Amino acid sequence: MTPNVTPFFDEATNTATYVVADPESKQCAVIDSVLDYDAASGRTSTESADKVVSHIQSEELTLTRILETHVHADHLTAAPYLQDILGGEIGIGEQVTAVQSVFNKIFNVKDVDPDGSQFDQLLNDGDNLSVGSIEGYVIATPGHTPACCTYVIGDAAFVGDTLFMPDSGTARCDFPGGDATMMYDSIMKIFQLPLETRVFICHDYKGKNRENFEWETTIAEQREKNIQIHDGVSKQEFVQFRSTRDATLSMPKLILPSIQVNVRAGRFPPPDDNDISYLKIPLNLL
Repeated sequence: MTPNVTPFFDEATNTATYVVADPESKQCAVIDSVLDYDAASGRTSTESADKVVSHIQSEELTLTRILETHVHADHLTAAPYLQDILGGEIGIGEQVTAVQSVFNKIFNVKDVDPDGSQFDQLLNDGDNLSVGSIEGYVIATPGHTPACCTYVIGDAAFVGDTLFMPDSGTARCDFPGGDATMMYDSIMKIFQLPLETRVFICHDYKGKNRENFEWETTIAEQREKNIQIHDGVSKQEFVQFRSTRDATLSMPKLILPSIQVNVRAGRFPPPDDNDISYLKIPLNLL
C-alpha cells in the first residue's frame, strides 16, 4: 500500500521531517522531527515542529509513532514536544544503548542510564512497524551510527543518513561506533528493496549541479546513479573512499548540543538548583 508522505524541510539544519499517513485509518507517524535551536543564545523554539503539528491537526490525523532514524548529530529532536501535544510512542533503534554508553563517557553524564529506557520503544531488525492499515518493518542499517535504522512503510523507505540523494552519495562513518564496512553492508540490504520503492532521505545539502533541495528518490535511481555506491562498486572501493573522505570532514556545528539532548529522547538535562538546564562542552577532547 502507498502511504501519504508529507515532507517538512528545515533549511537551518538541512533536515527533512516526514509525516507518514495511512489515508484509510488516518493514523500517522512522524519521522526525524526538528526542535529549533539557536547556538549563539542557547535558546530553543518550536516553529518547525509547530508546522508538523498544524498539518496533523488540519488533516485530522492520529499520531501513533514518533520515530528517530538514529541519534542525530546535527539537530535536536522535537519528539517530546510532539508527544505532549499529539501523543504517540517515541521509537529508535535498539543500539541507541551503544551510543548512550559512548557519549555518557564523553560528557561525564550521570543521569542517562545506557539502556534506552528514555524511549518508549526500542526497535530491532525485522520488527513490525505498521502505520494504521499500512504494513511496515524495520531494517537495522548501522554504519553512520550503531543505532541507524531504515523504516519501510508500504512502498516508502526512510533511510535517515545512510543514503543521501544520488548526486551526494552517503553519510560519514567516522562518528564513535561508525563503520564504513557496516555502512556498505547496510546499503546492500536497502538495495534489495523493490526498485520502485520510494526512498526518503533525512538531509540534503544540494548537489554540485543542483539549485534546489531534494529529498525523494528511488531504489532504482540510487542503484544506478549514487555517486559513491551504485551497482558495481565493491566494498573495498567504498570503504577506501568513505574513510579518505571522512578524514577531511569537520565536526557538525550542532553535534555537542544535539547528542546530549537526543540520547535523552529529546529531553533536556535535569535542571541545576537554579531551575535552569545546561549543556556541557568538553574542552580539548574531541
